[in-house]
Amino acid sequence: MADAAGSHQFAVRNPRTGVVDYSFAADTPAQIAEIAKALRTRQPKWRALGIAERANALSAWADAIEARRAALIAALTHDTGRWHLSETEVDGAIRNIRRWAKLAPEALGANMRGEERASALIPTVRYQNQYVPYPLAGFISPWNFPVTLSLIDAVPALAAGCAAIIKPSEITPRFVEPLREALNDVPALKEVLAFVLGGAEAGQALIEEVDLICFTGSVQTGRKVAEAAARRFIPASLELGGKDPVIVLPSADIDRAVESVVRGGLSNAGQACLSIERVYVHRSIHDAFVEKLAAKAAALEINWPSIHQGHIGPVIHAPQAKIIADHLADAIAKGAKVRAGGEVLERDGGLWCPATVLENVNHDMAIMTEETFGAVLPVMAFDTVEEAIALANDTSFGLSAAVIGATTDEARVIAEEINAGGLSVNDCGLTIMTYEPEKNSFGFSGMGGSRMGPASIQRFIRKKALIIQTGNPVSIDAMEESKAPSRPAA
Repeated sequence: MADAAGSHQFAVRNPRTGVVDYSFAADTPAQIAEIAKALRTRQPKWRALGIAERANALSAWADAIEARRAALIAALTHDTGRWHLSETEVDGAIRNIRRWAKLAPEALGANMRGEERASALIPTVRYQNQYVPYPLAGFISPWNFPVTLSLIDAVPALAAGCAAIIKPSEITPRFVEPLREALNDVPALKEVLAFVLGGAEAGQALIEEVDLICFTGSVQTGRKVAEAAARRFIPASLELGGKDPVIVLPSADIDRAVESVVRGGLSNAGQACLSIERVYVHRSIHDAFVEKLAAKAAALEINWPSIHQGHIGPVIHAPQAKIIADHLADAIAKGAKVRAGGEVLERDGGLWCPATVLENVNHDMAIMTEETFGAVLPVMAFDTVEEAIALANDTSFGLSAAVIGATTDEARVIAEEINAGGLSVNDCGLTIMTYEPEKNSFGFSGMGGSRMGPASIQRFIRKKALIIQTGNPVSIDAMEESKAPSRPAA
């Protein structure tokens, strides 16, 4: 539906009730172009503030967000149907902003320049890198962690001196309003940060206006983003889907492994790109492991009817429930055995996937090869370490993975053979629990530089080389003379 101004009206579904209880008018391509133009005009002033003052502005925004914490959590709760994780997500976003306010000056240098060095070729020449931010960076984020993934890349870009334009998912847009209100407390930042709302058309329009694009979402949409960026010759940083494996070695402590796999696979009802979605367990401990995993999963309750109780939240995006149900049906039809859960439920209009454990699965099933994005743990036995490595690497994805054994040394040797960007050793999901390590995704899980670690801010700068002659310039005659062939002595 379009309003009188030509904007498309989006209806937003509450995932707990299935009721459409929110709507918004999408920004048109023309409006996005105007917003981008204004941000470009103001970006030089933001850059000229210097990295220390930009860090101060970001810190002030973190304070302003914290002052509106309750409103932001309430908006996020309506968007996602979860309460405890909404609190965790908001607090994590505030910490991330403060982290970059502290880290950016260290990562890029107080004057946005590298160390001056002497040339190894010409004694009188010295050189230095200058870090120049892209004027306008664009960000398109998904619905599973709306606040976290809207800001995870935009904040270091702002710290580097870029202006930023963010388009969150049209599925979970309510959190934007309290973030905009918090921006009103930081005029310098408000000048260079904008949120735009809409669906695919808004995303396409955004890519046409920016100098760099960061996208988090599905492989299918990520491919379109990459193609659009390539046509414009702009960098694209993509964080896409996952089908993360965990290998449980025969030496592993079963109770500890089960605890790690449950958290790594079922947090946020499995709605995370780095959720554990494939579990490979040595045959010698397979039955005992599955028994304990199934018991643990069966004890987890959906957090219905009370949002303050239970462990497994609703399926946020209704179409995802069909994908989960289709994967389960395909697996069961091909011989998988359900040990816990096993079906998508409807409760008061909301859709829920109880914690599910499957055994007797194989790579002929979609549940082991395609991203499920639900609270499902399929378990497959292996006989040798070589087989386990081959199974883990038998995928088009390569976001992250895990290996669990008796010792870190034993597990680390296997982890080094897995084709994934982030490897958790003797635990699962560590890539979401720490900022420090850098990683790059393999296969269809992503493209571009690491979004993790201090070096991730370097995605948002160009390096200029300042090459300084401290002596006399070389004359053209001397250059020609150096090229002339030597003459034999008379």
